[in-house]
Amino acid sequence: MTLLAHISDLHLDGSERATRRATRVMDYLRALPQPVDALLVTGDIADHGEEAEYEEAAQILTAPYPVLTCPGNHDARPAYRKVLLGEAPEHGPINQAHHIAGTTILMCDSTIPGRDEGRLDAHTLAWIDTTLTALPQDTPALIAFHQPPVELHHPLPDSCMLEEPGQLADLITAHPQVAAVLTGHAHTAAASTFAARPLIVGPAITWTLRMPWEGDQAADRDQPPGLAFHILDDDRRLTTHYRVVL
Repeated sequence: MTLLAHISDLHLDGSERATRRATRVMDYLRALPQPVDALLVTGDIADHGEEAEYEEAAQILTAPYPVLTCPGNHDARPAYRKVLLGEAPEHGPINQAHHIAGTTILMCDSTIPGRDEGRLDAHTLAWIDTTLTALPQDTPALIAFHQPPVELHHPLPDSCMLEEPGQLADLITAHPQVAAVLTGHAHTAAASTFAARPLIVGPAITWTLRMPWEGDQAADRDQPPGLAFHILDDDRRLTTHYRVVL
């Protein structure tokens, strides 16, 4: 069994509000009587992609277990690489595979610099295929990135979702060890399916999306920050529990 925490869309910008909300969630996670195996952060860690924002993120996201991240459309690859990964500030896609408690987690870069829409480029798709092909058949895998690959029935996230999702769907179909897809970006906790797998959208730290039937104002800044817990069991069944942190 693999137990994961999942947060998204911190949008750290140096403001007291953003810092307070992210810190509150991390304090909650660090205080759990049973630690999770890893924490997933599915993008928009920084709001402007500045080094100072990633320096704050590195402090806030400190945990006694692995913290796995991928970039979102507000992130900037060079500063992200330099501060969070200790690498040269290059512009190429940031893709990393992690082996956690018997599960391989692919943190993928679906960003298009300068745009809100996402796309898994040819390099990233090839990396996903190669990484999954190299896994033993009995090793389950999760694929995580920022922009959801399906409509969520709100005009805001649906206007900037993952483009050309069929290429990823074909890859997942070819690799039965993929148990689920995890994303962020939409600022709403949501569950759907993609390529006959569970698709789980993590809630946002910064603000929550109001759906059309909840009102005309898209951003609900009064809702408390949220997080998800994912349990991947020995049958490769994913169970998700959502929490808000008051």
